[in-house]
Formats: sequence, C-alpha cells, structure tokens
Amino acid sequence: AANVPIIVAINKIDKPAADPKRVQTDLLSHEIVVESMGGETLEVPVSALKGTNLDKLLETIHLQAEVLDLKANPDRSAEGIVIEAKLERGRGPVGTVLVQRGTLRVGDIVVAGTAWGRVRALIDDQGKNVDAAGPSFPVEVLGFDSAPEAGDQIAVVENEARAREITDYRIRKRRETLGSAGTPRTLEQMMQTLKDSAGKKDFTLLIKGDVQGSVEAIQGALKKLGTDEVEARVVHSGVGGITESDVALAGASKAVVVGFNVRANAQAKQVADSQGIEIRYYSIIYDLVDDVKAAMSGLLAPTVRENFLGYATIKQVFNISKQGKVAGCLVTEGKVERGAKVRLLRDKVVIHEGTLSILKRFKDDVKEVPVGQECGMAFANYQDIREGDEIECFQVETIKRSL
Repeated sequence: AANVPIIVAINKIDKPAADPKRVQTDLLSHEIVVESMGGETLEVPVSALKGTNLDKLLETIHLQAEVLDLKANPDRSAEGIVIEAKLERGRGPVGTVLVQRGTLRVGDIVVAGTAWGRVRALIDDQGKNVDAAGPSFPVEVLGFDSAPEAGDQIAVVENEARAREITDYRIRKRRETLGSAGTPRTLEQMMQTLKDSAGKKDFTLLIKGDVQGSVEAIQGALKKLGTDEVEARVVHSGVGGITESDVALAGASKAVVVGFNVRANAQAKQVADSQGIEIRYYSIIYDLVDDVKAAMSGLLAPTVRENFLGYATIKQVFNISKQGKVAGCLVTEGKVERGAKVRLLRDKVVIHEGTLSILKRFKDDVKEVPVGQECGMAFANYQDIREGDEIECFQVETIKRSL
C-alpha cells in the first residue's frame, strides 16, 4: 500500500517443522514474489532464538538502502517520529522516538503533537544513557510535559516560546475539531444528528492504559464491534493511572471506566465508590473486548421471531351472552393453541392481531386443537368476526441478540 520495497525475514527456521518454502509460496497470494522464486523481493530465513542469519538480514537492509540511495543529513536539527509513549513512575512522560533526520541531543527543545519539553535524557535500546541520537537511531526521550501520541512527528525547535506557541495552537485546533464534530451548532445540524442517531445506542467508555499503543489497539478493536444499532463510544482515552478528573468525566457522561494495566488512585476510587461509577481493570485486550461485546449485546434490541402454529377457517359465528361473539372454526393446517397470538385474515388481508381468549372443543376448555378438528374461538377485546374469515395462529419468540 505504501509502495515501498519489502524485505521478508522468515523466522523460526530453527524449528524441526520449519518450512520456508511454504512461506514463499503463501506470499504469492499477496503478489510478493521472493528472489529465490525469480522475483525482486529479498528474503532472509532467520532464527531470532539462535541468532541465525541476523547478520545476513542486516547486510540485506544495508544493501537495499544503498540501492535506493537512502541518506539523511546528521548535521541539522532533528526530526523523527514517536513510535510509542507511556507514563512512568519517577520518569514522567516517556516517548520512544525514531530519529529520521538530523541529530537529537540532550538539552534540545522538542515538540511532538500537543506535547513539548526539553530533552532531559536519551536512553538507547540497551538502557544506556546517550548524549545524542542520529538518523535511524531509536531512543527513549525524557522531559516531555505530557505523553505524546504514537505516530506524532517530533521536531527540534529554537526555544521554549516557539514550542509553547506550536502546542497551544495544536491544542486549540484539536479542541475546535472535537467541538465542531461533537456538538451540533445549528438547529438543522441538531435535527440531522438526531435523525442519524435515531434508534442507535451508545455504550460509553473512558479508557486509560499503560502505553499509547495499547490504548490505540483497544480503541481500534472496539470500533470494529459497532453495528447500526449500538456502538462503543470512547469519551476520553489517555496514558497513565485513573485520576479523579477521569472519574468525574465518566460520571458526567455516564461512562464505564476501563483501566488497562493501570489502576485508579485513592481519590478516584473514593469518588467512583460514592457515585457508583464502575471501574474495570484488564491486562489482556481480548478479555476487555469480549466483556464490552457482551455488554453491548445486552444493549441490542432482542430479535422477535414468529413460529407458525396453524390456520383455522371460521364456519359460523355465534353470539353468546357475557362472552360476545364466538367463532365456530375448523382447523385446516397445523394446530391452534390457547394463549397463542392470532391474526384475523379477511381475503388474505390482516384486519386484526391479538390473542385468543377462549379455545373450546364442544363445551370444554382445551389447551390446543389439532388439524381436522372443530373448535370454538373468541378473541380478546375484538368482535368483528365473520364467516369465511381465516385465523392464523402463531407464537412469538424473543431471542437475545449478540454482536
């Protein structure tokens, strides 16, 4: 989709059942033809466990970079991308950054999305502090004022004033976008919103996670659960523990608070308990999604299914004091049951739908009458019955819906 060259690393070749040929063949269905099959896509069979061919994989990457003439200028101010973000006790907001151009140094003032800060420390993939990170170098950056979001562009700016100006503008823009998308401004927009959401139910959630990637994965999974009738709506999501303001927002928006690998602080717990707001903790995304799915299924209107029982034809109509009109009928198909739902058909057109109040065989009340037998029937609160009318008897079954 990105129209970029691909290098395929076929892993786990140390396993006895490993079959790189099968992988190469399966790739053909994705229009990827590897070199060993006469294509242009480079492939390297590797074992991450044993370290087999990892040097060959690095060589292949270098070769591809050379062919594509991939170069970056290390002598300029740094730019890159945030690939993960989290809040850590004692270290504050931490962003994992991949430098794409220039060199990032300790002391630089950086902006990433709506977060900014002065780089306090750079930590490499070995956990060692480094003073600078050049192109293609992944580092953890400490010093942000808030956790950036995965996918944010990060850039070095000249001073704090410029950093504040950029982030303030971005926060304002985001607020405006959320405002315009979230609240209808005119009566027409309001009517349209009501029309669009008519009959649609929202399952409102507030999500806090340990890292930005988890929060995004949860939101992505929940988005897929929605139907035309019910959808999961996330009123707020963020990285870090559950705070008092999270619980207050959940209370105002009638949301369930979900914590993924995080917990609520004491004040938040207290407020949640006093207001009866539910806080649920998870450490596995599938469990979280399954629970939300089950809860949303409860919000789905149940399906009503009809089970056809039988037909009866009215042969004669009797007027009986105290009981009104009673139809003398012959069951022509299936059976009729007392307490079942009935439709009165005149020339195959439904003129009444209701329930049977009386079902008699001769003078006795009966529970059901099978095909070919005669019976007396009366409808609850309905008198307009005629000879030749047809009665359709059916039962209604309510089925719980699931997503």
